[in-house]
Amino acid sequence: MSGFDPIRLEVLRNALEATAQEMGSVLKLTSFSPNIKERMDASCAIFTADAELVAQAEHVPVHLGSMLRAVGPTLERTGALADGDVVIVNDPYVGGAHLPDITLIAPVFIDGRRVAHVATRAHHSDVGGMEPGSMPGRSTEIFQEGLIIPPVRLYRAGALQEDILELVLANVRTPEERRGDLNAQLAALRIGARRMGELAERFGAETLEQGLGAILDYTERRMRARMAELPKGVWYAEDCLDSDGSSDEPVRIKVRVELTGDRVLFDFAGTSPQVRGNVNAVAPMCWSATFYCLKLLTDASLPPNAGVLRPVTVDIPKGSFLDAQRPAAVCAGNTETTQRLADTILRAFAQIAPERIAAASNGTMNLIGIGGTDPRNGRPYTYIETSGGGQGGRPMGAGMSGVHANMSNTLNTPIEALEISYPLRCLRYELREGTGGEGRNRGGDGVVRTIQIVGHDARVSLQTDRRAFAPYGLHGGADGAKGRNSTIARDGAVETQPAKGSLTLGDGEAVMLETPGGGGWGTP
Repeated sequence: MSGFDPIRLEVLRNALEATAQEMGSVLKLTSFSPNIKERMDASCAIFTADAELVAQAEHVPVHLGSMLRAVGPTLERTGALADGDVVIVNDPYVGGAHLPDITLIAPVFIDGRRVAHVATRAHHSDVGGMEPGSMPGRSTEIFQEGLIIPPVRLYRAGALQEDILELVLANVRTPEERRGDLNAQLAALRIGARRMGELAERFGAETLEQGLGAILDYTERRMRARMAELPKGVWYAEDCLDSDGSSDEPVRIKVRVELTGDRVLFDFAGTSPQVRGNVNAVAPMCWSATFYCLKLLTDASLPPNAGVLRPVTVDIPKGSFLDAQRPAAVCAGNTETTQRLADTILRAFAQIAPERIAAASNGTMNLIGIGGTDPRNGRPYTYIETSGGGQGGRPMGAGMSGVHANMSNTLNTPIEALEISYPLRCLRYELREGTGGEGRNRGGDGVVRTIQIVGHDARVSLQTDRRAFAPYGLHGGADGAKGRNSTIARDGAVETQPAKGSLTLGDGEAVMLETPGGGGWGTP
């Protein structure tokens, strides 16, 4: 594009990605909840004036790919934003996530001209609903999962709409923590807008806006070039979730990948229809997994923006559980279905480029939510966390152990932070040795994490998978070990629990997650 030589374009691209990274640092450092402050279950990004994703930090893949397809529809609902406006949304059927992921979007105005948007998405530890933590194991409609926030202005021309905020806080179990985390998201937006203003001073507002478009065009050219290098043809793969939580029936994902010239088609025909349980996913979740997997197949150094998907077509059958329709329950669509989508797409990619694709990683976010009344102060609390497992064996070496893989990129909650913040005690946290699949390059091991309830009764929710179907090995490698959930009574008796569900535990009782290992790669 006129005015942008390659060096100048690269300077601008890196400045934008650094801005998104700084937004994430501000969000992490100023948030209240351990889920954001310790685990960084949040993401930040920059969009063009036309709501195309142009830059993002390396935060949580499931957030970033879904925001790519969700900010545009959100702004279509609100209309053009004025200077000082901030939109809040968590409605999955607009914002493309699940209810705990609250997204804030603000325009960036330079000299009265809207040149971009900045956005943050953070997983809040509670947004109401039938279970503490708002991730019930067996919800069957979205109304059970928490407060639904359609796209509305939280700030209008710089003025806080206090009635909107009070409405949100009145429907959650931990209002002060939610207020603090929302303020942290606002701080991230402000630093993003400030840095964009500095870039406009450096380049000029019109040149900056042109540069955003040039970055997308550059990414598209690189993506098409990588596609053209790949073999042409059609490949198939399938995999399945253990169940939807309301029955024991597996939920199947099928994909057909067709490469033609510099374009690729993903066709999910044959995938299971919408289900009663909460593993349903809204369509942006499918785009999110596709975006992530394409980066693995082609070039990890590709700028992570909307240009990646310009040569891509995604066909999702109407009525399938990958394009859920209101009021389907969808909270596990983020955590479990996106992981299985990634497993399925990568299984097809392993046929296209076996030298680039790893065996299946643990394939689940192993989510646990615990909530009740803290006996230390008499106030409600909600703890939410996803746990890592084994990474699949890779063409270049063994898989890593005890890590978040594929669609999750979060950290863990350190034991010290967990026990200070909540009336809980971590009894056991270690690698689950021997759970990675054998292979020329072995899969990584899962983890064991045991959490005890202290001084009260608590509700516990589990959203996990790969308890019935093991993570697959590739090219002669063995499957990784399946996961397991258990509760431990005060007398030490252990009882196996289903992959998805909610239950009450009393003082001194504990819940134990044993997460899956990764599959092995290559014949041992």
